[in-house]
Amino acid sequence: MKIRNSLKSLRDRHRDNKIIRRKGRVYIINKTQKRYKARQG
Repeated sequence: MKIRNSLKSLRDRHRDNKIIRRKGRVYIINKTQKRYKARQG
């Protein structure tokens, strides 16, 4: 999992990427390509 300041550019890398907020943190998850995982902060 990558940790980034900004997730907007990572979200556009794959069409299945979704931005999700959990417990005050922002995550990118992808069900089909598991390698596109990131967290902000």
